[in-house]
Amino acid sequence: MSAPATLSEFMALAVQMELEAAARYAELADTMEVHNNREVAGLFRRMATIEAGHAKQVMADMGWTTVPALPDTLTHGDELPETAPTGELHYLMQPYQALALALECERRAERFFARLAEIAPEGPVRDAAVTLREEEREHVELMQAWMAKFPKPDADWADDPDPPRYTE
Repeated sequence: MSAPATLSEFMALAVQMELEAAARYAELADTMEVHNNREVAGLFRRMATIEAGHAKQVMADMGWTTVPALPDTLTHGDELPETAPTGELHYLMQPYQALALALECERRAERFFARLAEIAPEGPVRDAAVTLREEEREHVELMQAWMAKFPKPDADWADDPDPPRYTE
């Protein structure tokens, strides 16, 4: 990994991370709604709104009216660190598990910015990386506080006496 060369490149990356995370949470919410898991869908919608708000704030801070493209040096085929993996989704997941998924995304984002803060040369990119690492640390704490409000699922949480049946 190499650090973005300029503050604009770094913040473009931050905006893309937030927008990709928001889009994925909205996708997860749609999936949960299809399975009538409205409580978890609502949590994912809330996460999508929060991530979109972070992107909007970065855009405002930078004075941008359109989302900047990532420079070729920063684009890659992988998902960005704050994007929730779809493989962790289960139609019977409970709020605690949805928040645990979000917690891991926030932890990955915190580690990502911490690594950029380590490798970036002194100056605005490093300063921004440190700031965003601290923001992600706050998000980790927020997810942990939210998780404390929900019970941990029982060991048999995925047992479904009437599972969906797919026919052709």
